[in-house]
Amino acid sequence: MTLASALMVQGTTSDAGKSTLVAGLARVLVRRGLRVAPFKPQNMALNSAVTADGGEIGRAQALQAVAARVAPHTDFNPVLLKPSSDIGAQVIIHGHAVANLSARDYHNYKPTAMAAVMASWQRLIARYEWVLIEGAGSPAEINLRDRDIANMGFAEAADVPVILVADIDRGGVFAHLVGTLELLSASEQARVKGFVINRFRGDIGLLQPGLDWLTARTGRPVFGVMPYLHGLFLDAEDGLADAAADVGTDAPVLRVVAPVYPRISNHTDLDALRLHPQVDFRWVGPGQTIPHADLIVLPGSKSVHADLAWLREQGWEAAIRRHLRYGGKVIGICGGFQMLGQQVGDPHGVEGKPDTVAGLGMLEMETVLEREKQLHNVEGRLCLPGTPTVSGYEIHMGISTGPALATPALTFVDGRPDGAISDDGQVLGSYVHGLFDSPDALMALLRWAGAEGEMSRVDLAARREADLDRLADAVEAAIDVDALLLAATR
Repeated sequence: MTLASALMVQGTTSDAGKSTLVAGLARVLVRRGLRVAPFKPQNMALNSAVTADGGEIGRAQALQAVAARVAPHTDFNPVLLKPSSDIGAQVIIHGHAVANLSARDYHNYKPTAMAAVMASWQRLIARYEWVLIEGAGSPAEINLRDRDIANMGFAEAADVPVILVADIDRGGVFAHLVGTLELLSASEQARVKGFVINRFRGDIGLLQPGLDWLTARTGRPVFGVMPYLHGLFLDAEDGLADAAADVGTDAPVLRVVAPVYPRISNHTDLDALRLHPQVDFRWVGPGQTIPHADLIVLPGSKSVHADLAWLREQGWEAAIRRHLRYGGKVIGICGGFQMLGQQVGDPHGVEGKPDTVAGLGMLEMETVLEREKQLHNVEGRLCLPGTPTVSGYEIHMGISTGPALATPALTFVDGRPDGAISDDGQVLGSYVHGLFDSPDALMALLRWAGAEGEMSRVDLAARREADLDRLADAVEAAIDVDALLLAATR
């Protein structure tokens, strides 16, 4: 049996461009007729997706699967950490939550996590022609070297070649690359085949002396310099994307705001709103004034109790009540939906100490957080004019009950109801991530929220596909892909 070729993309910093480069290379190789799998041994992110085999992986690996034109699978991201505090996280192995661990306890758990990583790795290299591996953060974090499973620890165990990517837009790109290389062990340095520089804007000729110096200094080639791709839309791995790059030129007909609470999760649910040229969308962070809007959206949350307390501290509860008095609309998704009920109970201490807290009281229901996480890919129809189709996924620990659910927001194809619409028609809640992604569903929800007149259609899936092809075109134009692949197979 012939095993797959492999290449690992590591970065000098977080957000250096690892996820983007893996996605772009995956699409390039697929267009060449190769079977490609993305792989990230360990990911830490609150944006996730449900796989075809019924598990949970990081959103970036789901996007890379789209780039590779394969169905997302739990083997693409065998270890996912979802932070629940500054020093603790939910640990997800092969798509399913196994524990909530402190950073110290997780460090002791790493040998078990590594076994899961290597099991997935063996399955992938037996099934595909190429596996493109994404590191996490930087391999030069000295305090994380012991028992590392995310960067060079995995590269050494799997015996794979590495390229380093750095973001020139941050400044200090040569220091980042040389410094990272210098901090690696001799065997790790030998794995680094070369470099890619990301997000360059300007005259490449002015950069060439620096590239020549870098090659002379390290003995390794620069495989290419990726340009700054303005307005590129790709699902964010974790951090909030910059909405400014996506503002359209059409006159806005609807104003939408959403809070950025500390444990916000799956904020990519709001990408379609963010990208709509006629929607004035704004994230509102801590300490910022809550502006007047037509629609308030409460996104998902990894820690509903803590984020609900944060909302109250920031003045959102009073602002939402005032918003509703003046005829505004509110949508809650997953954790945001749970907050809209009368109370949220956590009898098993899923999010911390066992407790029950009062919700915002805008839907007549209550939620109890259970130990077992609900993970489902779903399809259904919105209970709004036109009954548009919705496709998405559920990821939640809570089970909601109460009279409000008798007027659901959606009906799934299997007949199950989901969510609720308030009796006065001003509040809508759903457990479905991807609620806004379908063009028809987005249009119906914008109309429900008060949009009038001619509205543009925004097709998130089509935009994603177009931008993946744009990214692949840029990779082929800027990077010597053949030289990179040849170096990886030596």
